[in-house]
Amino acid sequence: MKKIAIGMLFAASTMLMAADGAALYKKCAGCHGADGKTKALGKSAPIAGLDAVASAADMEAYKAGTLNKNGMGGLMKAQVASYSSDDIKAVAEYIAAMK
Repeated sequence: MKKIAIGMLFAASTMLMAADGAALYKKCAGCHGADGKTKALGKSAPIAGLDAVASAADMEAYKAGTLNKNGMGGLMKAQVASYSSDDIKAVAEYIAAMK
């Protein structure tokens, strides 16, 4: 019984993480598209399916103000400023799952 309860908690936490990533991504969809396949402001490559670790590292760098891909550093810094590291990881995993 204990193993079933632990399994159910793990499954629920996994679903919550995916839901959080999807909810947080709504802020990104205006530029990157709902499916992540839009070139943001006509400048960036589509982000759908990008590696989660690399995406998270980029978002952390934007947040720190140390990344300026395609001249979008300032805009991206503002976009991710309110995201915690857990938020960034959830969004990165959501983006990686887009196909």
